Amino acid sequence: MKEYRTGCISVIQNNARTEGKGPMFLSEAAVAKVQRIHRGYPDYHETPLRRLDAMAENLGLKAFFVKDESQRFGLNAFKGLGGLYALTMVICRELGLDVEKIRFSDLKGAEYRETVQKMVFVTATDGNHGKGVAWAAGQLGCEAHVYMPIGSSELRAQAIRDINPKAEVIITKTGYDDTVRYAAEVAEKRGWILIQDTSWEGYEDIPAWIVQGYTTMAEEACRQMEEQGLVPTHVFLQAGVGAMAGGVTGYLANRYEGGRPAIGVVEPENMACIYQSALMGDGEPHEAVNQAPTIMAGLNCGEPCKITWPILRDFADWYFKCPDYISAYGMRLLAAPQGADPKVVSGESGAVTTGLVNLIAGKEEYEDIKKLLKLGPDSVVLCISTEGDTDPVHYRKIVYEGKNPMPQQA
Repeated sequence: MKEYRTGCISVIQNNARTEGKGPMFLSEAAVAKVQRIHRGYPDYHETPLRRLDAMAENLGLKAFFVKDESQRFGLNAFKGLGGLYALTMVICRELGLDVEKIRFSDLKGAEYRETVQKMVFVTATDGNHGKGVAWAAGQLGCEAHVYMPIGSSELRAQAIRDINPKAEVIITKTGYDDTVRYAAEVAEKRGWILIQDTSWEGYEDIPAWIVQGYTTMAEEACRQMEEQGLVPTHVFLQAGVGAMAGGVTGYLANRYEGGRPAIGVVEPENMACIYQSALMGDGEPHEAVNQAPTIMAGLNCGEPCKITWPILRDFADWYFKCPDYISAYGMRLLAAPQGADPKVVSGESGAVTTGLVNLIAGKEEYEDIKKLLKLGPDSVVLCISTEGDTDPVHYRKIVYEGKNPMPQQA
């Protein structure tokens, strides 16, 4: 792996990129049942794909798209996709039901209600994942326990409590990865069901279902672009543990086999476990080095998901790490659109990819990275704004006051 550094951006080019199909559990056939479960939910609707033509013109690109996940299930973020599907699969497994014949709403019916409502779910989260799990549990009248790492915003914690009156939310005194371990210990001790979006030996089925759940977002985006006569040439995906990035990457490798878009994985510079794993070059997952807090709360993770790391290792083209102000830059660009472009309310973890592409394609000092990525007049770029203003106070400070505040400390 070769590492490049220009200005504030570090990038590794993956010279061992694999061609051919992605993993079978992310094939179009395998995830068809995911889409069926999601579309069967009464409040399901596709989230908007925003086309930013003025931005594309200013950057010298053919097209620039942002998938706006702030409108997903009323949760202001995409994570409900994973939570809804994983809970459905867990309950079907526990009750011996055929998921091919079940809708999520069936689990709320009199036949299953009493048994289902005895189930207790637990998870660790930086915010959006826990909100998605608590929301899905709440739809079924189930209790949920959500543990958040030190430094988490109390506003994000309260948003989880608000979404499910039967949810207990606790901000711990440890970092994200230790909070995950604590949640797993509590689940085992109390007989609760752990719904976690990262994996380790012996805990793989539920994270795989969560990863599959995210593919609905990718399927929508691809189809929405294709309806406009375009397919992506470049896709930029933010990563914490890499569950979303790996799920979308694997799906794209299958959907566009033999001609898939180039994929860049983007992380905060002090929480870049995917980047560090690529840099080590031994094919194994590694912890982030020099770990420090980031405003990108949803990406504040030091250890990769072991299910999706091999996908990102084999199918991603580049790995980026960048400072917080690139995320802030992206938030401001999307909040104050150019020309007739639509406004996108994008939070700290949602806007970093837009900020990065604008810096690389729009600033002369990054011309070497722009050439490395082959960004130009034929490029069709897709970014995913994974969240809206999930912390409204920080959002206002960054977008309207020009500050880059750190999350409040617990």
